[in-house]
Amino acid sequence: MESYHTLTIRHDVCVGCSHCIKVCPTEALRVKEGKAILHPDRCISCGKCYRVCPSRAIVVEDDDFNRINDYKHRIVLIPSVFFGQFNEQISQEVINGILLELGFTDVCRVEHTVNVLIDEIKKYIPKNELPVISSFCPAVVRLIQVNFPSLVGNIMRLKQPLEITAQYLRQLYINEKNAKPEEIGIFYITPCAAKIASIKAPVAESDSLVTGVINMKNLYNRVYQIYKQKKVPSVLPNTPQISANEVKWTLTRGELENLNEFRCLAVDGVSNVIDILERLENDEITGIDYLELRMCNESCPGGILTQGNRFLTALRLRDFAEKAPDKNSTTDRYYDYLVKNMSVGEVEPRAMIKYDRDIATALSKMEQANRLKKQLPGIDCSACGAPSCEALAEDIVCGLALPDSCIFMQKQHQKDGTLSMESGITIMERIWGKDRFKTSENN
Repeated sequence: MESYHTLTIRHDVCVGCSHCIKVCPTEALRVKEGKAILHPDRCISCGKCYRVCPSRAIVVEDDDFNRINDYKHRIVLIPSVFFGQFNEQISQEVINGILLELGFTDVCRVEHTVNVLIDEIKKYIPKNELPVISSFCPAVVRLIQVNFPSLVGNIMRLKQPLEITAQYLRQLYINEKNAKPEEIGIFYITPCAAKIASIKAPVAESDSLVTGVINMKNLYNRVYQIYKQKKVPSVLPNTPQISANEVKWTLTRGELENLNEFRCLAVDGVSNVIDILERLENDEITGIDYLELRMCNESCPGGILTQGNRFLTALRLRDFAEKAPDKNSTTDRYYDYLVKNMSVGEVEPRAMIKYDRDIATALSKMEQANRLKKQLPGIDCSACGAPSCEALAEDIVCGLALPDSCIFMQKQHQKDGTLSMESGITIMERIWGKDRFKTSENN
């Protein structure tokens, strides 16, 4: 099955600038005929390409907001980071009231069940291969699947707060509000694209209990517009508070602050995460029990679908935590049920998919690519439409590119007479488009 991705490239807008192919951590992008092309099996939905696209040709595919109207019980799952987007003058109670005005029938915090998870993590770490790698960030999980397959066994096989809270809400509504399962719609407000992928196509589960996903930036704009128009409801909902450690869960070190009895390391930012995983794969890291890895700088406050400054958002969340209670006991009556249903299946590696789905064929092509890479210049200029010489070698053995896509090999073959200048230009036109080779006199 192909890996689900949430990023789409609008070719009518794309100018083939190559910015995106240079920042993708899994080399999932190429330029063909002057447009960026995405290889879905390699995409981890981290959103690095989305950030750097100057023409805004890369868009995030989320659910239509009006889908909430298909359900009698319309529950919005709000991560704490959403509240941190707003300045201090706009209270969480006001935001909750506006969300109900928009059509939701209930508001619940994603981190509502974090304390249940903390207890299980403490039991999980001593019983499993160390270091245990947090499964909180779905972009990290997919990065390991694609680039670090030897580490998939280290990924923690426990559900994360999003799914645990969705499970809790479904049981609550069925048992205590006599709701039918088909009447319950649970909608998550996401700060990133990777969370959408984790819901639409869970890595270690068959299905998600979350009904739909809504872009956080879009919802922020809706809520803020209503607030500015002074359409705040007169009666505000009384929603349960979550505890301090639950508020901080989405921040860097949010998990580690609850695991003081273990030797842990927290790392955020894609380049930092990759560096740590490379060192771990090379056995350069020892004595660590737990790794909290987050792809975005400042973790969720740095998500591509957030509106506010990530540093200010993180500061506000820590301020919220100082005023929050030490304990949240509202889920206690479902504690045993949630614990019983917290485990997930094994995470499968995806590294070989870029060569072939048959392992023997994939290994053969990998060997060919390694030999071919030694013939390429190794300067990663991207003139071939691939992000690196290694990526071009992979494309060639997979039949996705020609050896003469490399400008240096072109010149060598033109010099020895095995490739004409016209053929070389044709190859480059297939990569960058014919318009790139028109002179100003021809326009």
